[in-house]
Amino acid sequence: MRKWCLVMLIISMLTGCGVQTQDPERVGDVEFTVLDLEKVPEELRNVLEEKKAAPFKVTYEDEGYLYICIGYGEQKTSGYSIIVEDLYLTSNAICVDTELLGPGNGEETAAATTCPYMVLKLENLNMPVVFE
Repeated sequence: MRKWCLVMLIISMLTGCGVQTQDPERVGDVEFTVLDLEKVPEELRNVLEEKKAAPFKVTYEDEGYLYICIGYGEQKTSGYSIIVEDLYLTSNAICVDTELLGPGNGEETAAATTCPYMVLKLENLNMPVVFE
């Protein structure tokens, strides 16, 4: 009986409950806009304010648009920026890849805590977002 239960457990773990895997093949680019904070919907702005001290990845849908938000948490100085390395479409997901850039060599920085984050606005394609 124990052997049978173990076999059933393994089979159920292997079959899963409809787990969908990401298709890594790029099918197209996605147009987006990087938003200034004042153009972010108020409800989302409040969420970002609460989360900005720690790294985060948030999506938000509003009025036909998708907002993709990436934050890198507290940094000990000023001078940080975020770049979008890639934002593209696969057959079943929107993939986004960003990178935090530190202050450049010789760049003057202030010894003040900053919380760099970025908000991207794009047409809502009703697909999941994969953060790379």
